[in-house]
Amino acid sequence: MRVIITGGSGLIGRALTGNLAADGYEVIVLSRSPGRVSDLPQNVRAAGWDSRSADGWAELADGATAIVNLASENLAGDHFLPDRWTANKRQRIRQSRLEAGHAVLDAVRRVANKPDVVIQSSAVGYYGTHENGEITEEYPSGDDFLASVARDWEAGTAPVEEHGVRRAIARMGMVLSTEGGSFPRLLLPYRLFVGGPYGSGKQWWSWIHLQDTVRAIRFLIEHPEAHGPFNVVAPEPVQNQTFGRTLGKVLKRPHYLPVPGFALRGVLGEVADVVLKGQRVVPRQLQELGFEFEFPTLEEALRDILGKE
Repeated sequence: MRVIITGGSGLIGRALTGNLAADGYEVIVLSRSPGRVSDLPQNVRAAGWDSRSADGWAELADGATAIVNLASENLAGDHFLPDRWTANKRQRIRQSRLEAGHAVLDAVRRVANKPDVVIQSSAVGYYGTHENGEITEEYPSGDDFLASVARDWEAGTAPVEEHGVRRAIARMGMVLSTEGGSFPRLLLPYRLFVGGPYGSGKQWWSWIHLQDTVRAIRFLIEHPEAHGPFNVVAPEPVQNQTFGRTLGKVLKRPHYLPVPGFALRGVLGEVADVVLKGQRVVPRQLQELGFEFEFPTLEEALRDILGKE
């Protein structure tokens, strides 16, 4: 059972790699600098790729169980203050996703024994932003920048289906972990006793515990009936105000100091809309196939992540 992971050094990729390896999967993490990848678990090795084609790694896809395509430019960057979406940053965001998809498709085309499944990562930003109403997988795509990026991201690997390869799309919400992603940025103000709502506080946030994210991807790999888009989010999205109050409760910190939307936009530019706007996304397809969440509610998830009983 061989699984190839692009973007294996990221938050989700690292967690998925360890989870699969612990259960006996052979895991291959693609990296532009495989010689620098160290401390890999047993059953895991790194292989080189140029992030644009299957050159040098196509043969690994021959007979593979799955290719999990997580590779992409980080929307917010690696610094505490998120990167502004300059023209150059926008190009890198889009191009990284298109090139990784092309590389996966290239590998599928080259090998005689096609992989069983391609898991294509995406995001709930696909739907655009909405104030009300639950959003399931049938909901149409939005018309903003993130929606257009998600559409292109998903479309990049669509042709693998013409080669008889099953494809499942994981439209992920905000992944909660102290190890990376956006959560550490949200957590710091509460640790400093200055937490509060962003903007109106009424915007919906669709979130998921990192552990359930990994379990959902495993579910999509291991269930042959899983194909098409899946919302990889917890079943109980919350408004920003509720998120902050729950985080304050778990940490025993106040939730009182609002951050005006205009102030966030002044500092961050358009990227501020990631937290000031949202959508109420629910995981209908996952649940209909029988997936069960270990952390269905926000308080449960936060208490586990933060070690608070």
